[in-house]
Amino acid sequence: MKMLTIVAGVMLIFVFVWERVDVVRLGYHVERLKTQKVLLERERDQLQVKFSALTSPERIAKVATERFGLVPPLQGQVLMVHEREEVPGPPLLPVEQVRLAKHVSPGRASE
Repeated sequence: MKMLTIVAGVMLIFVFVWERVDVVRLGYHVERLKTQKVLLERERDQLQVKFSALTSPERIAKVATERFGLVPPLQGQVLMVHEREEVPGPPLLPVEQVRLAKHVSPGRASE
C-alpha cells in the first residue's frame, strides 16, 4: 500500500511538472505569434501605402499618357449611357403551365 501511495505521488508530481512545462511552452508560442502579428500588420500597412500610390488617379493618368500614348477625350467624344429602369411586364407562367410546340416541316411529316 505504501508503494502505491509513493507511485501515485510521483505520478502527480510528473503531471504537475509536465503541465507547467506545457504552459511555459504555450506562452513562448503565444509570444512568437504576437511578434509575427506585428510584422504582418506592418507589412499590410506598407502594402496599403503602395497600393494607394499605384492606384492614384494622377499616376494612372501619367502612365496612360507616357507609356500608352493615350490622351484625354475631346469635347463630344464622351457619351453618357444611362441604364433604363426595368418596366414590370406580364407575370411569368409557372413551368407546369408552359407547353412547347413542335414545328414539323412538310418534308419531314412522313418520318
